[in-house]
Amino acid sequence: MAKMKAIEAAVRVLEKEGVSVAFGVPGAAINPLYAAMKEHGGIGHILARHVEGASHMAEGYTRAVAGNIGVCIGTSGPAGTDMITGLYSASADSIPILCITGQAPRSRLHKEDFQAVDIASIAKPVTKWATTVLEPAQVPRAFQQAFHLMRSGRPGPVLIDLPIDVQLAEIEFDIDTYEPLAAYKPAASRKQAEKAIAMLNESERPLIVSGGGVINADASELLVELAEILNVPVIPTLMGWGTIPDDHRLMAGMCGLQTSHRYGNATMLASDFVFGIGNRWANRHTGSVDVYTKGRKFIHVDIEPTQIGRVFAPDYGIVSDAKAALEQFVAVAREWKAAGRLKDRSNWVSECQGRKNSIEYLRKTNFDNVPMKPQRVYQCMNRSLDRDTTYVSTIGLSQIAGAQFLHVYKPRNWINCGQAGPLGWTTPAALGVRVADPKRKIVALSGDYDFQFMIEELAVGAQFKLPYVHVLVNNSYLGLIRQAQRAFSIDYCVQLAFDNINMDEGEASRGYGVDHVKVVEGLGCKAIRVHRAEDFAPAMAQAEAWMAEHQTPVVIECILERVTNIAMGTEIDNVVEFEDLATEKADAPSALALLD
Repeated sequence: MAKMKAIEAAVRVLEKEGVSVAFGVPGAAINPLYAAMKEHGGIGHILARHVEGASHMAEGYTRAVAGNIGVCIGTSGPAGTDMITGLYSASADSIPILCITGQAPRSRLHKEDFQAVDIASIAKPVTKWATTVLEPAQVPRAFQQAFHLMRSGRPGPVLIDLPIDVQLAEIEFDIDTYEPLAAYKPAASRKQAEKAIAMLNESERPLIVSGGGVINADASELLVELAEILNVPVIPTLMGWGTIPDDHRLMAGMCGLQTSHRYGNATMLASDFVFGIGNRWANRHTGSVDVYTKGRKFIHVDIEPTQIGRVFAPDYGIVSDAKAALEQFVAVAREWKAAGRLKDRSNWVSECQGRKNSIEYLRKTNFDNVPMKPQRVYQCMNRSLDRDTTYVSTIGLSQIAGAQFLHVYKPRNWINCGQAGPLGWTTPAALGVRVADPKRKIVALSGDYDFQFMIEELAVGAQFKLPYVHVLVNNSYLGLIRQAQRAFSIDYCVQLAFDNINMDEGEASRGYGVDHVKVVEGLGCKAIRVHRAEDFAPAMAQAEAWMAEHQTPVVIECILERVTNIAMGTEIDNVVEFEDLATEKADAPSALALLD
C-alpha cells in the first residue's frame, strides 16, 4: 500500500485500464487531474477547442479500433453540460467513452457555488452510470467500476464527477496488484443456436440483418463465415455497414427509409425470414413495423435483454454478445452443411444478386451539371478513393446520399453517429479516429451546416498534426430540413446563402455565403474549392500531397447546386426517387461500379 492523492490513483488506474490519451479542456476544478497526468506522464492529451468537441473526439477514438475506450475531460459546470451531447451520442450507438468532470468542493455543492451543477443527475439518462464521488478512498474503485460497466453487456458511456477536494485528498492504494475487472457478456447456448439455425433452414427466402453489435463485438469475419456457410444474403444496418464487403456476392444492400439501396429494400420486401444479429430495428431502417414485418418471421439476437421485443416481438429472441452467438451459429451451421441438412439457396441468392446488378434498381450519378449535383460528387469519391478508405460522417443529406452511393468494405471503415446525429460531430470525430490510427486513410463527409457547427476543431488538427481529408459538399442550405419542409409547403429559415462582400465579384461561389476556404486557412489547415467533377480527382491528389507535407487536415469544398432532393420516403415500399434512375454503367453505386 502507498499513500497518494486520490487523483493520482485515478490516473494510475486509467493507465492500468489501457488509457494512453485523453481529449479535453483544462479548468480550475479539474486541474488536479491535469497535474497528475503531467507528473505521471503516461497519458497524452489532445486540447480541444470546445468541450463537446472533446466528447466527439473520444467517440471517434473508440469507434475506430476494437477495444478502445475514449476519455474526455472537462471542468465543472458548463464543461460537463457541453459533453452531454457526446454522452447521448455514445449511449445511443452503444459506444463506451469515459467522461471525467471536475466539481466544486463537497462543502459547497448545496450552496449554488460558481459552476457547481449536479452533472451526475443531468447525465444519468444518457449514460450507463453517472456518479459524483464523495469519498476520496472510493475514487480508484469508481474508475474500476466505470471500465467494468463500459465493457459489460451493451457497451455505453460513463461519467465520473470529482469534487476538487476529493481529488486532492490523500488515500492509501496499492496500484501494483490492481487488475481490471472481467467484463460480463451473455452468451448464446448450443440449444439456442440449433433452434435458430433450424428456424432459418425452414424458410425459403431468408436474410441476415447485421447490426452495429457485430462490429462492437469484433465479429465481422464470423458474420461473413456464417452467411457463406448458409449461403444467405446479408443486409447490414447503417451501423453495421462494413461487416460484409460491399462487393461480396452475399451483400444484398441496405434497407431503410433514407440510408438505403433500392435493391436492398426490394430484397427485404421479397424475403420471408430475417435473422437479426446485433441490431436495434431502428425506425429509419424499418419504417413502420407493419410493413417491415408483414409476411416474414424474425429472430433477434442482442446483448441487451430489454432490446428483445422493444420495437416488435420476434418469433425467437436470444440474449447474447454477437461474437459469442456467431461462434455457436457457425459451429452448428458447419455441422449441418457437412451432414447435407442445409437447403440450397442458390436461386434466392441469384435473385438478390440480380437486383443488385440491375440498372433498374440503381440511382443515377453521372450528372454533368455545374454547379454539381451531389450524386456526381459521390461517384467521384468512389473513383478516387480505394477500398481501405475510412469514412466519417454524421447527419444530413450529405450523409444520407453518402450511404446510398459510397462503398464500404471493412468493419470500422464507416464511422457514423447513427441515432443521435448531432451537427458538428464529423470534424472532432474524424480527429479522434486519426489519433486512434495514425496511418489510416480518413475521409470525412459534411454538408456546410454540419461543417460550420464545430469548425473550430480544425485548429486541433493543425496544432497536433492530425491530417485527414474533409469533403465538404456545399449547397448553402439546411438541405435535409429544407426537403422535410416540403410537407408543409415552406422553405423557411433554412437558407445559408448570402452575398459575401469579402469574396471577389468573379468568384462563382460568392453567393454561397461563408468563405470556407479562408476560414479553414485561418485555422491553420489547407483547403481547395471544386466546381466541376473533372477537378475532384486532382483536388484529392493535391490534398494527399498537402497532408504529407504539412500534416494538417485538408478540406475539399465541392460547390453544389442549391436544391437537390435525395431519395427517401415514409415506408420501405414507398421511397420517392426524386432524380432519374441509372441509365448507364457509370451510374452504378453497387456491384457494377466495382467493374470500372
